[in-house]
Amino acid sequence: MSRACQISNKKMQRGNNVSHANNRTKKESWPNLQVKRLFDTETGKWVRLRVSTRILRTIDKKGLAATLKDHNLTIDALK
Repeated sequence: MSRACQISNKKMQRGNNVSHANNRTKKESWPNLQVKRLFDTETGKWVRLRVSTRILRTIDKKGLAATLKDHNLTIDALK
């Protein structure tokens, strides 16, 4: 399983740490991913997804079906 959100497809970001002397070193920033079991009300089944915490907040607000619809995905597409 790759380290990316299955709904929003958030992945690692790369950049530079820049010191006061303008020295640049590489840095990586990973999204906060969690493996969660979510209930899909349309199919009536539990689904196990690896999602970012930002998407979890969106799912809490809108629901799983509406969030997937916003990202043009279905439960079958995630599998």
